Amino acid sequence: MLLMSRIRALLSLLGPGVLMATAAVGGSHLVASTQAGAKFGWQLAILILVVNILKYPFFRAGVSYTISTQNTLQQGYLSMGKRYLASALCLNMIACVVNAAALLLFAASLLSYFMPFDISITTSSSIVLSLILVILLAGHFEGLDNIAKAIMGLLVVATIAVFIVALLRYTNTDLGKPAEPSPSPWTLATLGFLVVTMGWMPAPIEISSITSLWLKRQCKDKTVTPKNALFDFNLGYSVTVLLAILFLGLGALVLHSSGETLATSGIGFSHQLISMYSTTIGEWAHWLIALVAFLCIFGSALTVYDGYARVVAEGISLLSGKNDLSQTNAPTKTAVSNRLVTGVLLVMAAVSFVIVLFFKSALLAMLGFAMTLAFTTTPVFAWLNHRLVARSQLHPDAAPSVWVTAVSYLGLLYLFGFLLVFVWWKWLA
Repeated sequence: MLLMSRIRALLSLLGPGVLMATAAVGGSHLVASTQAGAKFGWQLAILILVVNILKYPFFRAGVSYTISTQNTLQQGYLSMGKRYLASALCLNMIACVVNAAALLLFAASLLSYFMPFDISITTSSSIVLSLILVILLAGHFEGLDNIAKAIMGLLVVATIAVFIVALLRYTNTDLGKPAEPSPSPWTLATLGFLVVTMGWMPAPIEISSITSLWLKRQCKDKTVTPKNALFDFNLGYSVTVLLAILFLGLGALVLHSSGETLATSGIGFSHQLISMYSTTIGEWAHWLIALVAFLCIFGSALTVYDGYARVVAEGISLLSGKNDLSQTNAPTKTAVSNRLVTGVLLVMAAVSFVIVLFFKSALLAMLGFAMTLAFTTTPVFAWLNHRLVARSQLHPDAAPSVWVTAVSYLGLLYLFGFLLVFVWWKWLA
């Protein structure tokens, strides 16, 4: 009884951090990490770890700032000046439709896998998008929150189990030993692939604004201490890092060893992804894994549509003066209207669907484009979060430690430096 009560108390602390993990585990993990392992084996494991560590302070900023001030990150941007919030809003308006379209296309590809007959990506995308809009417009997202957490837990358990089986099965067999040495990823020719891998790892940094909104909403419903908020965030972030390494390992153990060429179409890649699981643990799990994969990506798409719509709506409302901040640290008194959120959501859905129509036969190209865009905008959001945290009076339990501050400076140096290298490689070299 004591153990169960402790487990229930622990679960009650979970919220925005786990939702962030749900939104993050999508293209960056099931696609980018798997691709990295399939192409280069274990060589990019250190890159994935380093990227997650260097981005950590900027995601953490959304929690530490909001729990200390009861304001969202975007309210913090506005306190620094309208130009800061306007810059963030412009980038969010672009990112929201691109990232949503990428996840919509991935979810539609996985849905097509279940159909006993051929169905076009356009039709399956329409079905997935309709489900998302019905759930969000009907106001049932809160109920799906618990389901999303359950799916995340199931995905973690399934991925760990499959990884262990793959490690035992393939490490000591000829199948686990590539016929020829793996190519090196540390060349200029592979710089574009490295950028794609890092773009959504573990997620676009603007997701921190969504986490900030979720946390503020959670604080209205229950008492959340800084320690509880950081525990929730750190748990969710740790899960995303763990899954990124596990997916890379699966790609290295199963796909890299087989020499199989990755499909570029959505349905083709979905078949490969599900087969990677089923061939490892047995055909009996084929449809179960397919269902878990679909629900995982569908949950990611759902949280992204909801989160981005609220962030963009809040940004518009703040810039229009409807949520004016009379004092730097005073919480806004007026909530963003549901009508504005709904309008942004519908526009976002329409534009993202149009984007899907252009990329419907090239899932990996669509995801690559979204991840590259995220990589180029990441330094801006990282700098905004860094500057806001540095100038704000935070709760002692939420303020960044010396090592977090040091990692923040290193992260800025890495992000801006790598961006300059990428710009030179892409357009000047």
